[in-house]
Amino acid sequence: MVHNQLNHIMRIVTYMAALAVACTLMACEPTSQKEAADGKLPENEQKLIDEGRGIGVIKHVTVNDFLEEDRARRGKDIYEMRCQSCHATDTSTVVGPGWAGITRRRRPEWIMNMMLNPQGMLENDPTAGNLLGEYHTAMPEPGISIGDARDVLEYMRTLRVKTAEADTTATAPDM
Repeated sequence: MVHNQLNHIMRIVTYMAALAVACTLMACEPTSQKEAADGKLPENEQKLIDEGRGIGVIKHVTVNDFLEEDRARRGKDIYEMRCQSCHATDTSTVVGPGWAGITRRRRPEWIMNMMLNPQGMLENDPTAGNLLGEYHTAMPEPGISIGDARDVLEYMRTLRVKTAEADTTATAPDM
């Protein structure tokens, strides 16, 4: 009798746990997949993509005229730990594109959103999608914070400075 009651209780607990997991999975929706019923992104997110800012939590980045040396140093450390296995600091290809001149070609918001939300960017941003087509490898989630991404962006700006010094025709400003 006690054994039957325990089995019944265990079945109820198992069903409740399975129901809780199913409800949780159905309620969770990644930011990158928040599309309207017609398959289009909300207008405000599409506008950010159209402006070259990408899609993700970064809507605006203030970049100073001067280089923030401490931030760039931290960014270099993060690059060496998390990014170097796939990205070179010159224009050569490792797995993904080289970073030299990236801050002249992309807006700071786009760069940071690509670091923080690569899956959403690959799914929704045409520029990111083109990079996937060119390099044939999706960028994995690097597991960094917004502050880390900003530090890496500042390190990327040092690569721009070095490139601009070597190439006197490189006068295009950051977008």
